[in-house]
Amino acid sequence: MKLEGEQTLLRVYLRNTDKHGWFSAPAAETLVRKAKANGLSGATVFRGILGTDITGRLLERSSWSLVEHVPVIVEFVDNPRTIGRFLSVVGEVVLEGMATLERGHVLLYRQNRVAADKAAMRLEVPGPITPFSTLPSPEEFPVMKLSEEGKLLRIFIGESDLWQGQPLYRAIVLKARELGLAGATVLRGPMGFGANSRVHTTKVLELSTDMPIVIEIVDVGNKIESLLPFLEESVAEGMITIEDVRVLRYTAAEGKTRPSG
Repeated sequence: MKLEGEQTLLRVYLRNTDKHGWFSAPAAETLVRKAKANGLSGATVFRGILGTDITGRLLERSSWSLVEHVPVIVEFVDNPRTIGRFLSVVGEVVLEGMATLERGHVLLYRQNRVAADKAAMRLEVPGPITPFSTLPSPEEFPVMKLSEEGKLLRIFIGESDLWQGQPLYRAIVLKARELGLAGATVLRGPMGFGANSRVHTTKVLELSTDMPIVIEIVDVGNKIESLLPFLEESVAEGMITIEDVRVLRYTAAEGKTRPSG
């Protein structure tokens, strides 16, 4: 059965080594467990292969390091009030990172009427598209007053795309870092197709080096715009999307103590 409605999409940007406490599980895992305990409808963790964190530190896989530092995104979709309540949990768990909130038009599929009725209780009735129309209210959830309006830039390219002899996705991350953007995450997809319509997939006995790549970068509008000239010059074939988001930043300067990892 299909249901349709409006919800809030919350994305939390972390490092895989971040922890909630000195002897606790990784922060991403803690968020997922707490989301389940708080009754959220679901959570998804995406592990990146390259990126920068909110401090500008480059995060990438290394063959010589015993501890691998890579970016992680944890994504939640639910109604505004449920997400609003969960923001306090995010603030406790995330010592240094960033979160974005955006309006999501959702299609849900359920196998039976009971499951469909339960899911429908979480959906807002579809209406005209208004930016931020389904985000938690600052009056009800004061933490939203600390958020700022920003842009989420997504760049869809191929893993084999190059720029001046290096992978294009790496060149974009380094350029974003040079321009002082807040953070970037490179996600590698196991299957997809691009402008040339060739399907790429990872299969046994097939060593593909041209998998789909998505680079996500979040910052205020003028910072995102400063990267666009480089993208126009370097991206020969691909797609770029820009979406309005509200941004929450979490920094160690807020008096939180970060466990080493």
